Amino acid sequence: MRDVLRLDIGTLEGAFASGTLNPGDLLDLVYSRIAARGQRPIWIELLPKETARQHLELARERKQRGESLPLFGIPFAIKDNIDLRGLPTTAGCPAFARVPREHAVSVQRLLDAGAVPVGKTNLDQFATGLVGTRTPYGIPSSAFDERHLSGGSSSGSALAVAHGLVSFSLGTDTAGSGRVPAAYNNLVGLKPTRGLVSTRGVVPACRSLDCVSVFAATVGDAARVLEVMTAPDELDAFSRPSAARGVAITRLGVPERLEFFGDASYERAFAEAVERVAALGVRVVRFDLEPFLEAARLLYGGPWIAERYAAVGEFIAAHTTEVHPVVRDIVLAGGSVSGADAFRGTYRLRELARAAERAFAEMDAMLLPTAPTHPTVEAALADPFELNARVGRYTNFVNLLDLAGVAVPAGFTEQNLPFGVTLLGPAWSDGPLAELGDRLHRAYDPTFGATGLSLSDTARYRPPMREGDVLLAVAGAHLSGQPLNHQLTSRGARLLRAQRSAADYKLYALAGTTPPKPGLVRTPGHSGAGIELEVWSLTTEAFGSFVAAVPAPMVIGTVVLDDGSSVKGFLCEPAALTGALDITAHGGWRAFLDTR
Repeated sequence: MRDVLRLDIGTLEGAFASGTLNPGDLLDLVYSRIAARGQRPIWIELLPKETARQHLELARERKQRGESLPLFGIPFAIKDNIDLRGLPTTAGCPAFARVPREHAVSVQRLLDAGAVPVGKTNLDQFATGLVGTRTPYGIPSSAFDERHLSGGSSSGSALAVAHGLVSFSLGTDTAGSGRVPAAYNNLVGLKPTRGLVSTRGVVPACRSLDCVSVFAATVGDAARVLEVMTAPDELDAFSRPSAARGVAITRLGVPERLEFFGDASYERAFAEAVERVAALGVRVVRFDLEPFLEAARLLYGGPWIAERYAAVGEFIAAHTTEVHPVVRDIVLAGGSVSGADAFRGTYRLRELARAAERAFAEMDAMLLPTAPTHPTVEAALADPFELNARVGRYTNFVNLLDLAGVAVPAGFTEQNLPFGVTLLGPAWSDGPLAELGDRLHRAYDPTFGATGLSLSDTARYRPPMREGDVLLAVAGAHLSGQPLNHQLTSRGARLLRAQRSAADYKLYALAGTTPPKPGLVRTPGHSGAGIELEVWSLTTEAFGSFVAAVPAPMVIGTVVLDDGSSVKGFLCEPAALTGALDITAHGGWRAFLDTR
């Protein structure tokens, strides 16, 4: 019988609950799949199956005692610059190998949640590179075409998920290492806000910038893993308590100009992604990317290369023949950066950060191609520095400017190579980015990595709600930026997401209302594209006071959304339609106002 079990978390939980699969048999299946594919070049070292089973049994005992284990029995992989007690941490360099006495904090939190580690994965040595070729453990390639790059530095972690060997994996992301491999292997790559996940137990690349990242088949899976790992760590000087933003993404920035280095397939795929995200009801605005690109150039062309030297430079200087020559030359160059250079770079970065803040005043997030092209392994080996810089063009600035990001698959090129885009927003916008990223991913009839298995039946990602909150859909004067929006924000309402109504709603510009208001009306038999809405979250007390202040002819009823779910929302009395203008064709109130 052909092995077609999908390893996303929801599928496995359903199988565990129904009794059609138990976690022990799943572990056997995982190791069988790994054996069939071979250890290299995805894995540096596997955890013996007996040890993995011990982790599972410990989790089972805790579950039987009534503990909540949100990832019970779920297998995962770990990039080999992150500590797993009992296996060497090599950072891709055999001479550097050491056996840690403790798990990394991120790994420990996953084990506490019942997840089961399988092994340590291949990477660009010392997490220095975006190509995946800078390793003595075999050069990985894309799960879709062995001639093309896997992406790095978290190459093995991405491939372990893309080939259906584990449910999720941990990577690290300093310059794009948690996003580029996702794009090249049809995966979600979630790069959280800096400091949201502790990096204690991670071999540093640039310690002030490093993030633990997550590869998964869906945004929902990646977000669940992130939630488990998220907590302040008082022993990590770079850990920060979460300051989650409840601002949904209604304005999405797309650069005025982009460079694809002659890759017409990627250029066409990105244009299609912009069209698809606009169809989700998000307003596209144009902005100048140049300040962000200048910040990106500081990472390897400025003083931050000295931070890599601070991390592993002395080891490399003492082991020059045992380190990959490209990595050696990059890191050792950081030893010549002066203190004055470091301050000049810091000053310029602060200026560029202010420019980024001004850009984000006009947009809630930005959409970029995760990479501008997909080079071959041969090309990267022939020109390692230029190709690496090219691959990281749209990723290198992100941590320098303290942004959060989620990379999602966005279809395939004519050559059947995966294409991906990244949504980026200010620090702590992780939830809204994930919500929009999930919606965009689903617009492409998604599949699980390179397995070809459909993900269309998986549950949509929803940002966590405060217990007892009421959801309210607004369509007109209460939208963000509109004159009555303060009636929501003054009550502490949180904007969760932009969404559309079900297809059978019409929208009318009502006559004689101050300020001008539309009326949303459900019209059986009408079939359209749905009306642009925003979904807000209010406490029951705030909802009650808000409803009490709603004047005629507006009423609060139940609105059906385009995904079939229902929330409370603004409707209008039928009598108010006398003299009203049908503006349904505009698709929303903002679009109508733009024509006036």
